[in-house]
Amino acid sequence: MRFERFMELALYAPGLGYYTGGRRVLGSMPQDGSDFVTAPELTPLFGQLLARQVAQALEATGTTEVWEFGAGTGALAEQLLGELGDRLTRYTIVDLSGTLRDRQHQRLLKAHPALVHKVVWADSLPDALNGVIVGNEVLDAMPVHLLSWNGEHWLERGVALADAATAEDDVPRFTWADRPAPEGVRPPTEQPDAAYPPGTVTETHGQAEAFVATLAQRMARGAAFFIDYGFPESEYYLPQRHGGTLMCHHLHQADPDPLSSVGHKDITAHVNFTGIALAGQEAGWEVLGYTSQGRFLTNCGLGEALASTGEACTADQLKARAALQMLVAEHEMGELFKVIGFVKGPWFDAIGFEHGDRTHML
Repeated sequence: MRFERFMELALYAPGLGYYTGGRRVLGSMPQDGSDFVTAPELTPLFGQLLARQVAQALEATGTTEVWEFGAGTGALAEQLLGELGDRLTRYTIVDLSGTLRDRQHQRLLKAHPALVHKVVWADSLPDALNGVIVGNEVLDAMPVHLLSWNGEHWLERGVALADAATAEDDVPRFTWADRPAPEGVRPPTEQPDAAYPPGTVTETHGQAEAFVATLAQRMARGAAFFIDYGFPESEYYLPQRHGGTLMCHHLHQADPDPLSSVGHKDITAHVNFTGIALAGQEAGWEVLGYTSQGRFLTNCGLGEALASTGEACTADQLKARAALQMLVAEHEMGELFKVIGFVKGPWFDAIGFEHGDRTHML
């Protein structure tokens, strides 16, 4: 089985996949049974700052709807609704997980009882949309295609059943299996094949790029902002990155083995933002900008938000500032995470990319 299909089933198989099996995947501590935490759970300032960019995009494009893909616990929806509620006619959440959708509804009902009537849930892509799209840590969960280099040829890496004799119980054991890649299939880079050491494994991102292209095609007017960890193509496919970026998360610990505990842990890969930018452009979007998360949040008014809170003195204030440090520090999420913005319709100078725009690096 191609790894892309294996990853799709491991994450999204109805009732069995990681996101569809009822697990509590998001939370702040392993003691609560969660596996990882995202920026909106760390501090509400994340959503409040992002809301400034979304508000500008709504006004510039003359739209009144927000579409959030992969809303997790509903923390970001809560924050955006709190800042934008009066400007919105509808807030649509597209999420495949029924368990998470229940959590989102309960959270929003408690936080914004007067606004929850504006929230709509969907489990598939819309046929047409207008408004501002938001996707925080969505692209990294899209299934990827694996390629391996044996020193002479690129091979397609897939998954096979291991020898049944090695299994001690009824749980299937999986192993890696390679086969020749279709002619011409290789990483999308100008790096020569000879630059890669034998044993190199890397990813291509057909599903994420198709997802972005579909949204661009179906949008009549609006903007989109995707926040995720990743690199431009020139950094993604460096020969030094010969182990690829595939990673799993379970109980707030990371490991590189997607073939164990299948369905019980998250599987992710870093995003090739060059591929995402090209997919959006070719389908009708224009790139508004591309920068680091730290720079984006600073551009959206982080300094003002911190100044308004005064000097940290209480335990809660110190905790909030520590969370912000994680979001913007270069050695934490501030540099690894990137933000890319798109627009269809009137061009505008997006505040999030006012300083430090790296579009030229894509």
